[in-house]
Amino acid sequence: MKVVFSHGKESGPWGRKIKHLADLAKGRGCEVESIDYRGVESESDRVAILIAAVEGIEKDTLILVGSSMGGYVSLVGAAAVGPRGVFLMAPALYLPGYSVQSFPYRGPVRIVHGLQDTVVPYQNSQRYQRVRGGELLLIEADHRLAGSLTQVGGSFAQFLDSLL
Repeated sequence: MKVVFSHGKESGPWGRKIKHLADLAKGRGCEVESIDYRGVESESDRVAILIAAVEGIEKDTLILVGSSMGGYVSLVGAAAVGPRGVFLMAPALYLPGYSVQSFPYRGPVRIVHGLQDTVVPYQNSQRYQRVRGGELLLIEADHRLAGSLTQVGGSFAQFLDSLL
């Protein structure tokens, strides 16, 4: 399996969350990659970068993981590349100004979102779940989910195990 991470708008490719999840994926025998979107402001440009980065990877072996804007990028990109699954953390879904507002990917999706998120309301993830289904874990955390790495990691590990 190949796990490809997409970071948020104001973070980098190897932040604390991504490092933690990457270690969990490596421990399960997965290859990991984290795309560097720093300096790329447009969400649609980031989607194009993701699609180009995963070209040639067998879709049945690909898992996309994204946080905040990277969650949006992963879910929009998933419609084009058809990965085995998508794991999202506080995804920037249904935000004004983002070009895509419906998400046609139909594979397995799990979302973790903090109830105290003041950047992207957790209700946006609930809306996605109502429209699309999938799994949603709401936790006592803010947008960064920084104090909840154990919960986020546990959910990610279960998701990975379900796909392996």
